[in-house]
Amino acid sequence: MDDLQKNAQALAHELSEILRRLDIKALAEELAKLKQASQAADFWQDSQNAQAVMKQIAKLEAKVNPWLAIASSVSDLSEMVKLNDETLKDELTEQIAETAAKLNELKEGLKFIGPYDDHDVILSIYAGAGGTDAQDWAQMLLRMYIRFCEKCNWQSSVVEESPGDEAGIKSVTLEISGTNVYGQLKGEQGVHRLVRLSPYNADNLRQTSFAKVDVLPMIESTDKLEIDEKDLKVDVYRSGGHGGQSVNTTDSAVRITHLPTGLSVAIQNERSQLQNRELAMTILSSKLAQLQLEQHQEKLSELKGPNQSAEWGNQIRSYVLHPYKQVKDLRTRYESSDPEAVLNGDLTPFIEAYIDQNAGSSNSVSMV
Repeated sequence: MDDLQKNAQALAHELSEILRRLDIKALAEELAKLKQASQAADFWQDSQNAQAVMKQIAKLEAKVNPWLAIASSVSDLSEMVKLNDETLKDELTEQIAETAAKLNELKEGLKFIGPYDDHDVILSIYAGAGGTDAQDWAQMLLRMYIRFCEKCNWQSSVVEESPGDEAGIKSVTLEISGTNVYGQLKGEQGVHRLVRLSPYNADNLRQTSFAKVDVLPMIESTDKLEIDEKDLKVDVYRSGGHGGQSVNTTDSAVRITHLPTGLSVAIQNERSQLQNRELAMTILSSKLAQLQLEQHQEKLSELKGPNQSAEWGNQIRSYVLHPYKQVKDLRTRYESSDPEAVLNGDLTPFIEAYIDQNAGSSNSVSMV
């Protein structure tokens, strides 16, 4: 039974350290408060706030409940081991091994403990050099990410789209919601390169096209960022997009510019000016949060504008359809010889390779 006691103690000690680092107790208290608030009689009178609270409850439950469950299991195992009952030795050995395996599975989630890793995402795609081919390439990337979201059971919706001149799209912005979306997709940010025989070239020559992908954590509240209204320039103008008579005859489109950094967001998809302003503010807040992470500044006033000249030099992945077939990530060196599958949403191996490279290897629980 000595070995069992050592294993149980090692398991309990490691779990205790993880729970302390994650501050599960504080998260559980926050979850309890939100649940209590959701029981109020007038909770659903403000439906927008209520939906936000329920969404936060779901996220906290997904984060907290698995750890509370395994903590309970480890506590029970520790008590049973203390009984020092030889007849339980085989059963306890098996249970400790199973619990250690579950802990190792949960530890995979520790890769997503960055400040915004559990946030939803605003993903934008911009056609780059390559004319119509690049605009078609941007649309291919849009399809790839939508298919990937479907495979992950994530929700995705287009919130802004600018169609191409002949085909494809000039730009598009997606809202993506699910579990640890930013933590999984943040590595997709950068320039994506396509090499293929051009369907838009009369001579069917090989064409290289580029598209840029921006991945931002969705910041729905500006409280943490402390954005000064004096730093914002808000322009209202007539929407030129689709959406019906009410959109085309009212000044519903909104552009918000953050003067210190020069960051600007324009939205015209929603019907009302208020909806457009709220969405533009969400995207602007997300851009500022991302910039803050990249520049390691505590105050927004200290942020510099993004380095526009380097935008198209940050190539992260090449998709080659001719003269051979290969998709290769230039950071992790991970590659696939099946670009059709990748373009159909099979991105998981590339994403996992990036996460593993940047998170480092996770130490598994070792049994004595």
